[in-house]
Amino acid sequence: MSKEKVLEVWGPLYGGASKTSDPNVTLPFVVRKDTVEVSAKGELVRVVEPAIERVTPQCPHFGTCGGCQYQMIETHQQGDVKRQVLWDQLNSAGITFPVEIPAHSGEGYGYRNRIRLRIERVEGELRLGYNVRATTEFLPIVTCTIAAPILWSTAEALLNAAKLDDDVAFWMNAASEVEIFCNDDLTRVQVTLLCAPRTKVKQGSLARCFTAARKMAPQIVALAAIASDARTGPTGRTLDAVGAAGLNYRVLGETYWISRGGFFQVNRFLLETLVALVCEDEGKPRSGSVAWDLYAGVGLFSRVLARRFARVVAVEANATAAADNRAALRTISAAHEAVTSTTWDFLREAMVQRERPELIVLDPPRAGADVDACELLLRLEAREMVYVSCDPTTLARDLAVLQRGYRIRALHVVDLFPQTSHIETVVVLERKG
Repeated sequence: MSKEKVLEVWGPLYGGASKTSDPNVTLPFVVRKDTVEVSAKGELVRVVEPAIERVTPQCPHFGTCGGCQYQMIETHQQGDVKRQVLWDQLNSAGITFPVEIPAHSGEGYGYRNRIRLRIERVEGELRLGYNVRATTEFLPIVTCTIAAPILWSTAEALLNAAKLDDDVAFWMNAASEVEIFCNDDLTRVQVTLLCAPRTKVKQGSLARCFTAARKMAPQIVALAAIASDARTGPTGRTLDAVGAAGLNYRVLGETYWISRGGFFQVNRFLLETLVALVCEDEGKPRSGSVAWDLYAGVGLFSRVLARRFARVVAVEANATAAADNRAALRTISAAHEAVTSTTWDFLREAMVQRERPELIVLDPPRAGADVDACELLLRLEAREMVYVSCDPTTLARDLAVLQRGYRIRALHVVDLFPQTSHIETVVVLERKG
């Protein structure tokens, strides 16, 4: 006798799964109002009656690949899903926030300006791919629909060049991963090969590899091989490099120099929207005397703020990114400063200094700012803060501290990662009293 049962899908949970009419069953790859059949183990068997919002995924690897979770939902409706997830996370943490949460969406496919692919041999042939969902098993792929087209064409060119050139073959076999990054107009590409730290570098080999690869992909303007530990990732040591030391990337009239390996936001369609939400207040530029940009990276926000504030202090732990930002800020005004420091160390030191900012922008990694840093932020009593978050759980934790001295005036979902469950949030906080 079959123990399969039919359930209704009720709504999304953080991480990509959804609630169903059975409180003990959550399912991936389903849409609210789907009617589904599940096995006795609580696994999806089939969609009995699809919701009207369900669409056909564009990627042949969807469901197997670990990269995307939402391709069965129309792109602009994914913002609504993420808004609901954010609402649930903040509400459960006791955060007081506006009823209205605008969701900002862009193009759903071809949006990534950077991808990192695994390199493996499958049946004697070099293949590129990602992980199988929820495993570390290698999944060879034939396309990546969320990547800018030039990224995948570059990846294919590297595979083809490896079949024809010994130096390309050597480096592609030496690497466990390849990262490909493009500029804003898709004309220039930077390729970084992640290799074992003990890889023996043959003199001139990477330069010859670069020349051979460019014959098939002339958009490649930089090639580097960096040491990467199998367990801990990139070590920061460059084995060899040829071509440009970085790429220029234009956003809202600003040109950002991103040195090799530097971080930059990946959604090429929504960068202007993100910058505007952070640096403007309902269409009017934020301006004043002093602004701090914490976790500043290469200065996506501080560069814009530097044209509107008398003094901007940008804080970044990565020395290369901080140096890139410092050089650019000095061309605007000698009053601006880029500090190489962790945000925690900077805030501790700032407590004994006299300078107090009117605006603080913070864009921490997924771990968030943390409770101790938020306690220091409260003591600074800035008039306004703009918190850019990529994780609603750590955002809720930090807001629970900050709301003792601030109220949330505006809350935005910015869907920087369509087709995935990742949520980017911009929170505008104003000082109480």
